[in-house]
Amino acid sequence: MLIDIHSHLDMCKDIKKIIDNAKKNNVGIVLNCGVDIKSNKKTLELSENFKEVKAALGIYPADGLKLSESEIGSEIDFIKKNREKVKAIGEVGMDLHHIKLLGKQKEIFEKFIRLAKELNKPLIVHSRKAEEETVKLLERHNCKKVIMHCFSGNKELVKRIIKNKWFLSIPCIVKYSEHFQNIVKIAPIEQLFCETDSPFLHPDKKRNNEPSNIIEAYKKIAEIKSLSMKEAERSIEENYIRLFG
Repeated sequence: MLIDIHSHLDMCKDIKKIIDNAKKNNVGIVLNCGVDIKSNKKTLELSENFKEVKAALGIYPADGLKLSESEIGSEIDFIKKNREKVKAIGEVGMDLHHIKLLGKQKEIFEKFIRLAKELNKPLIVHSRKAEEETVKLLERHNCKKVIMHCFSGNKELVKRIIKNKWFLSIPCIVKYSEHFQNIVKIAPIEQLFCETDSPFLHPDKKRNNEPSNIIEAYKKIAEIKSLSMKEAERSIEENYIRLFG
C-alpha cells in the first residue's frame, strides 16, 4: 500500500475521480491537511465519505494571521471536539517567504504545538524560509511526533531533524529535485514519508497533481536507497503504523 502523507484534496476538482485513480495505483491512505476553518470542515467531510482519506486539521501560517484570538481558540475547540476523527495536527508552522510577522506566527504555532501534545497527535509542519526558527521552536517544546513537510532547509538542519527522530516527507518533485534527492540520501528510510501536496508540486511540472502520482516519490526513494519498490513501500507503511498507531 502506498501512502500520501500530505495532500489538499479539498482544493481539487472531481475528488471522486481522484480517489478512484489513487485506488487503482495502490494508494491506500491519503492524509488530507486542512489549512483554515473552511478546509478543516471539508477535510472532515472527505474523511467520512472516503475510507482512504484521513484527516489532519490545522491553520496555515498565513491564514492564522487573518484570524482573531477567539477565532483561533474556536478552531482549536473544534479540533478537540473531533479528536477521534483527526489523525494529525496540520498544516501548521511558520513561513517567512511571503509574510514577516514571525512573533505572531510563533504564538499561533505554539498553540497548535500544545494542542498536538495534549491530544497526542503528530504535527505536520510547514517551515518555508523559516526552517531554523521552526526547528528551534519544536526543539524548545521537546516535540516528539513531527513530520516536516516539504522541508527546504540546509543539510545541518536536516541532520538535526534526523537526530530528533522526526520524519521528513518527500514530495514527488524528488524526481528532479537535487535538494530532496540529497535529503533521501542522508535520512534513514525509517524517518521518511512521501507526499504529493496535491494539487501542487506535480512530478512532471504539470498542473493539478494528485495522490496517484505518489508512486514517483516512492520510485526515487527506492532507487536512491537501492531498495525494491516493495521494500520501500513496506518501510514507509511501517513508519505510518509506528507514528499513527
